[in-house]
Amino acid sequence: MGITKSELFSEKKNRLAAMFKVLAHPARLAILQYIINQKACICNDLVDELGLAQSTISQHLKELKASGIIKGNIEGKSVCYCIDETVWEEFSSSFEDFFKQDILSDKCC
Repeated sequence: MGITKSELFSEKKNRLAAMFKVLAHPARLAILQYIINQKACICNDLVDELGLAQSTISQHLKELKASGIIKGNIEGKSVCYCIDETVWEEFSSSFEDFFKQDILSDKCC
């Protein structure tokens, strides 16, 4: 296998790209919004709420958990998820830093 192009970029740029990627699916945004609106951990409520198949939701939860933005605890036969506030703040701060960059334009377009 050849080298990946991500090796050409800094760890910070790769982390920011991973953050954008994990949020680039509307189902993941819906899951995060649902958890935020519940103001509590959620346990197996998502299938009825979002109308997606359990396997689809499980895959999106896996991606969100791998990014660290959510965390889960096993309670009996169910897994309960909540927002990891430290990682949420990291995402927020990184996006803010990225979008607050000054754009130097000389009216080129």
